[in-house]
Amino acid sequence: MTRIQTARFAIGQIVRHRDDAFRGVVMDVDHAYEGPAGESGLVRPDQPFYRVFALGEDGGFVAYAAEGALEDGDSVLLPDDAERWFTTDGMGHHAPLDERLH
Repeated sequence: MTRIQTARFAIGQIVRHRDDAFRGVVMDVDHAYEGPAGESGLVRPDQPFYRVFALGEDGGFVAYAAEGALEDGDSVLLPDDAERWFTTDGMGHHAPLDERLH
C-alpha cells in the first residue's frame, strides 16, 4: 500500500535550500517526484517535491526540489524583493506578481 505524506510547506511559503543553493516561494507541490523517470538524483522520490520560484543574482527561476532538501525560510526575503517580485496576502504568503494565491 502506498503511503502519501502530508506536505510540510504550503503554497506561498518562503523556503530555502538546506545547502543555501537558493531561497524562494513555494508555487506548487507534488505528493512524490513527478519529473523525468530516473532523474530524481540521490534523493528519495517518494517524498513531496516542490516547485519553488527562487531568486538569484540574475533574477528569478523555478527550482524543483525534494522536501528533504528544503527548510523554512523565515525572514530571508528583503522587503524590496518582496514588492518587486511578489504579491503578499494577509497571512504573509507570497505569490509571483502574475500568479494568484490558492
